Amino acid sequence: MIELPPLPYALDALAPFISKQTLDFHYNKHHAAYVKTTNDLIANTDMQDKSLSDIVLESAADAVFSKLFNNAAQAWNHGFFWNSLTPYQQNQQIPDDLQTQIIADFGSVEQMKSDLKAAAVGRFGSGWAWLVSDAGTLKVISTSNAETPLTQGNLVPLLCIDVWEHAYYLDYQNRRADFVDSVINHLLNWQFAYQNWKGQ
Repeated sequence: MIELPPLPYALDALAPFISKQTLDFHYNKHHAAYVKTTNDLIANTDMQDKSLSDIVLESAADAVFSKLFNNAAQAWNHGFFWNSLTPYQQNQQIPDDLQTQIIADFGSVEQMKSDLKAAAVGRFGSGWAWLVSDAGTLKVISTSNAETPLTQGNLVPLLCIDVWEHAYYLDYQNRRADFVDSVINHLLNWQFAYQNWKGQ
């Protein structure tokens, strides 16, 4: 059985950039629904005792499990997204050696942020923008709907931004670019990115 992971901060901790109302709906309605549906679909099957990441990988490999994949991957992506955000200013400083790698691969921190914004704003419809490590090289990618780097070879996700409309519409309406700017400039958890980068 898959558990809904606790948020790493209070519902109002990301305000004013993400409101308590948005976070409450996003976490307690959308994320919780993905977890519940995943559990409903794996009940009394050989997947019910597997980890969420294993369920994502196994369901991605067979189209017959598309509904399970969509819900399990969304549950995984959302858990990763919450940890990609932080209300704490000190965690928004990029650790020196990660910053060095970013500069080596993108030319500058500003270029990396620009690429991440472009991936998030440019994603048509619903999906995600990711900073990933690909065999040691940092890249920005975007995925549609429930797609996730977990299923894409050796990609190691470091951070992500949710650009489904439910992530921002209550606060920003159709202004996705403003939401993405707020996340990139005020909320990204670079300590989390660093841990993922060092742990690859």
